[in-house]
Amino acid sequence: MDGSVLRSSRPAGAMEPAEGQSSGQVLMCQPIYPAHAAHRGELSAGQLLKRIDTTACLAAEKHAGVSCVTASVDDIQFEETARVGQIIIIKAKVNRAFTTSMEVGVKVTVQDILTSVQKLISVAFSTYVIRPVGDEKVNLKPVKLQSPQDHLEHSLAIERRRIRLDHERVFETLMQESNMEDRHCEEDTISTDLTHVQSIELVLPSHANHHGNTFGGQIMAWVETVATISASRLCHSYPTLKSADMFKFRGPSTVGDRLVFKAIVNNTFQKSVEVGVRVEAYNYEEWTIGQARHINSAFLIFNAVNDKGELLTFPRVKPTTKVSSLHERENEYRDGLYSPTQNNAYHTAYLSYSNVATLTVLATKCGWEITSTLENIKIFTHEESDTLSVKVEMQVRIPSNLAFFLLSDFRLRRQWDKHYLMCEVIENVNEDEKIYHITSPSVNGDKPKDFVVLVLAGAEPLDDPYIIAVRSVTLTSLPPSPTYCRSEILCAGFLIHSDGNNSCTVSYFNQVTSGVLPYLAANLTGSSKSIEDTASACIRFLEIDNSKIYSILF
Repeated sequence: MDGSVLRSSRPAGAMEPAEGQSSGQVLMCQPIYPAHAAHRGELSAGQLLKRIDTTACLAAEKHAGVSCVTASVDDIQFEETARVGQIIIIKAKVNRAFTTSMEVGVKVTVQDILTSVQKLISVAFSTYVIRPVGDEKVNLKPVKLQSPQDHLEHSLAIERRRIRLDHERVFETLMQESNMEDRHCEEDTISTDLTHVQSIELVLPSHANHHGNTFGGQIMAWVETVATISASRLCHSYPTLKSADMFKFRGPSTVGDRLVFKAIVNNTFQKSVEVGVRVEAYNYEEWTIGQARHINSAFLIFNAVNDKGELLTFPRVKPTTKVSSLHERENEYRDGLYSPTQNNAYHTAYLSYSNVATLTVLATKCGWEITSTLENIKIFTHEESDTLSVKVEMQVRIPSNLAFFLLSDFRLRRQWDKHYLMCEVIENVNEDEKIYHITSPSVNGDKPKDFVVLVLAGAEPLDDPYIIAVRSVTLTSLPPSPTYCRSEILCAGFLIHSDGNNSCTVSYFNQVTSGVLPYLAANLTGSSKSIEDTASACIRFLEIDNSKIYSILF
């Protein structure tokens, strides 16, 4: 892994967190001088990437207490630009620590000195790996969560980690597939041969950390430079970086290495252009025989404006390299819905992340209003725009891990939820995710409903709640049937908080859709107790029937 480790002394501009801040939080404020700016007086994107990596690494090392190296940087979107004379404010905080790696969240804003107005430039997430001295073994301590936002980011970090791992695996699969295909090129496209840029850099001590490895922020800055040159050859203007795809550091480079950067335009999208960059490293011996080490690949999106400030339109291009068609394939993988006919874990990861994120955000919203209180049961509603959400909170006298085990298998739900006539597993996506087909009874003489849902049951709680997230998906192998009215679940699921060794709080959430509303409408108007009855049945199932179920399954 390539990476960025700052020396133990803090650079100018780095500040200790104020009282009440997380121990893994760092704030950096720096002015923008002409030396940092590009041709229009704006802060160079490469310089900004270096500062982001510097601040994030300081936060990682502050939490870990040992040196750290950059493993990856997630996709970065740039919303604003910063100009000479303004102040860049970078806040970096460790969101979650795993065994030997951690996620650091970074928020970048720019402040105008004359008006004191602040604007958001970017939000980024980086992964760092500890680098202990010698043979010392170090396991990272958990992050202390102090605010609702801390809890939210801590929960989402595990989903972002899943996406990073799936991204790498799917990318390798696409690379193998692209080697076996000859993709057709349309006639009204232009070649990108002239956009090919190759540049070389010698890694000097000033480019490295105290391990002698090349500073990750420096590599990202060099990548941005060659990508900008490549984009400029297509648009014949000065392009501006708008986003950077995930930077994955595949291997280290050290002082004395020669780094070769190869960039070319991959594709255009009317008002934007994508440039792919490959980074190869050579030591002295490898350089003489031409044997390279692939240490990084990146994809960057640019746009450009004319003299009137209007966005330029780019011509369509034809792929001239395997990487060009490869990334086009990857974008196709990102855009579609999950289909069981595709071996597409990448789609599933994004669906799961989206649902877990939505469920976690829903749980932390303010404005929940209590509508009913019974023994060990509370019912809340939340209205926002045209969306109604329901929360059912249950106090249960069993350990949280057992409640998670019993609730995560939706096949058992028929034993306590009368709204489930049938529930069967259609596909085992992986160890944590399953796709179910659910049927529900008729209400008010209407046609019975059915649902096809993806259920993620994540069992890495530590001090988190257990999460069981549910959302509808589309399967080509299970189209709607005339027997049922196919309905949709936008977001639903359970959060299970431990209240001690033998008790827990189970909270069920559901964003009400037209398919679910008939089962809840009477209850919400006070003419029925369907929700309370279902919650009571759930508690009885967990507290009384759990030992029998547990013995059957094990």
